[in-house]
Amino acid sequence: MAKKKTRNTRGKIVAAAWELFYRQGYEDTTVEEIIESSGTSRGSFYHYFSGKDALLSSLSYLFDDKYEELMEGLDPEQNAFETLMYLNRELFAMIDSTVSVDLLSQMYAAQLVTKGEKHLLDRNRLYYRILRGIAKRGQERGELRTDLPTGEIVKSYALCERGLLYDWCISGGEYSLRDYGERMMPLYLGYLKV
Repeated sequence: MAKKKTRNTRGKIVAAAWELFYRQGYEDTTVEEIIESSGTSRGSFYHYFSGKDALLSSLSYLFDDKYEELMEGLDPEQNAFETLMYLNRELFAMIDSTVSVDLLSQMYAAQLVTKGEKHLLDRNRLYYRILRGIAKRGQERGELRTDLPTGEIVKSYALCERGLLYDWCISGGEYSLRDYGERMMPLYLGYLKV
């Protein structure tokens, strides 16, 4: 129970921060506004984050929360490849509508230069656990290749998502990430299907 409360508190802070960053811009958002919008306390904020800059690498938590929300409504009979494409489409739709290209670019830049934790590559994140479950189930059902380790399938999927996100950033967000992902992900990941 404590772990879920921890994730909920941190999640509230992250969600409020990114919503404010999107509406007001990163520079014009204060820690006090994030605390007020999240309905948490100053102590809670500083328990999880050393300051506003630390939130730049927290976008991965927002992605994890979106994946968790999407998993709750999935049809368990849907095949693994369709599930992966659905998750990608919905995540990219969320990014299109709630995450500015500048903020996503800053998050990528922070991940590139950090000497500390690289959230995007943390294999213990909920994101990777969900993907491992989908890939393993897909292999067991004969929907995804079994000559590749489950971890390789997960790595390929995550690599494709990060690549599309990165390209969207360096292109200045000039196209719909959701639409582009819907066209490109099946091409890149088609080799995973049986």
